[in-house]
Amino acid sequence: MCTRVVWPDANGAVIVGRNMDFHKDLMTNLWTQPKGITRDDGVQRKLTWISKYGSVVATAFDMISVDGLNEAGLAGHVLWLAESDYGTPEDSRTQLSQAIWMQYFLDNYATVAEAVEWIEKSDVQVVQMMDPTGGAPPAIHLALDDATGDSCIIEYSDGKPKVYHSREYRVMTNSPTYDQQLELVRTISGLGGDQPLPGSTLASDRFARATYYVSRLDQPQTQLQAIAAMFSVIRNAAQPFRIPDPGKPDASQTLWQTVSDLTNKRYVFESTTRPNIVWVDLGDLDLTEGAPQLKLNLVNELTVEHGIAGEVSGKFADSGTLSFLTLELERQLIAAAAKAKQ
Repeated sequence: MCTRVVWPDANGAVIVGRNMDFHKDLMTNLWTQPKGITRDDGVQRKLTWISKYGSVVATAFDMISVDGLNEAGLAGHVLWLAESDYGTPEDSRTQLSQAIWMQYFLDNYATVAEAVEWIEKSDVQVVQMMDPTGGAPPAIHLALDDATGDSCIIEYSDGKPKVYHSREYRVMTNSPTYDQQLELVRTISGLGGDQPLPGSTLASDRFARATYYVSRLDQPQTQLQAIAAMFSVIRNAAQPFRIPDPGKPDASQTLWQTVSDLTNKRYVFESTTRPNIVWVDLGDLDLTEGAPQLKLNLVNELTVEHGIAGEVSGKFADSGTLSFLTLELERQLIAAAAKAKQ
């Protein structure tokens, strides 16, 4: 599921692109998340916090933050990793539900370095949730990047977080694990080896292509050129509409793409199923404490004919609050599904 690419030196700006690939429509909308919101871990409610930074996020089913950017220039991106092993939940450890994993970092940190320091100190355990649509439980890893050009990838193995932290870690896809991806890409011509640049939709091939092309981008003269250049790279790594590969929800079509300017705080969203492009500058949103959470309805409004397009800061509307998928809600969903089958 997905490709993420960082361009840390786009003529003074840090530009990040990502694809969201999945086998079903995630009913994605954009939400504003002002500072000052009280949240908990979605598990035992032992970890609570008040959001320090406001953000704009893309969601799945209005229950899970899967991509976003905060007002300090920290961005997060959730991708699929089948090899993820979060371990058996341990009440003695700091825990975070998968649904709010990314949002925790956007709420609390301005830089990747701050986030990595907290992970190392807390030994946080991510708790796997059920798919609210009845599919397989998500197996995901998380990328963070910031306005300084720093980057990290967080994966779980044997219940423990493995953090790959370096400004050089610009590209992330899916399987295999990140250490193996780094070895595979070194076999490609122009990246250390002699093998031709691969063209399939395999995660390792997308990793190689994205790494190759982002390293060869010309310096942009404008923000528009920078955003267009990043879209060209992630579109090259996108997956066409097709029947999903059996048992591999990540081996599916690209549903949408985002490009974020972490330096100038612009968030750009492009749908492949409702093909229009919209964008917003975080400075044009009300992210102050006490401001309402607002929703940009992409499911119903992002259409080619008579739909929204372009700059959309004034199109967000009050639709209630974003309720993250908690384990308690999961139990209710499971019970309701079981009752419906009786």
